Amino acid sequence: MEVKGTAVRSTPLFVRKQFGQRFDEWTGSLSDKSAEIMKSKVVTDLWYPLQEAFVEPTKKICGLFFDGDKRGAWEVGRFSADYALWGLYRLFVRIGSPGHLIKRASTIFSTYYRPSEMSATETQSKKAVVQITLFPEPEELVELRIGGWMERALEISGCSGVQMKITKSLTRGDNLTEFVAGWR
Repeated sequence: MEVKGTAVRSTPLFVRKQFGQRFDEWTGSLSDKSAEIMKSKVVTDLWYPLQEAFVEPTKKICGLFFDGDKRGAWEVGRFSADYALWGLYRLFVRIGSPGHLIKRASTIFSTYYRPSEMSATETQSKKAVVQITLFPEPEELVELRIGGWMERALEISGCSGVQMKITKSLTRGDNLTEFVAGWR
């Protein structure tokens, strides 16, 4: 599987911003291929291997900076939403409804991961359900990053009290990954 550079770019930025003095320690803990990607200028239009560009760096973030807690992947996802939804994008997110944001995010999902499919199966005034139905290399850390991204995107859109749960998971053997979001 591959991940678009647009999604990869936020990973080294997260480490530099949150743990700047330990950036070299982090890249030094990565495999040669992964370190090369993280140290270079990530090209947003290129496709990168999912494992080396996304999973391994996230796993090392969790290990080095979050005492092995996978919550680190969630935090990288939240940071990625802040990074992606800035400037004019933030204005559009704030103007639109949370349901519109969720539907839009699910339709562009396949432009970030290939091959993949995601759809918003339910959008209500205070709830949304999103399902990933195609992701040939399921990874819990990727699911957590996506959950963190959606949680923060909903907060940016003006939702308060956002609660995001992963109720089904391809990594746990379910036939899809399901995110259920609720907010006030």
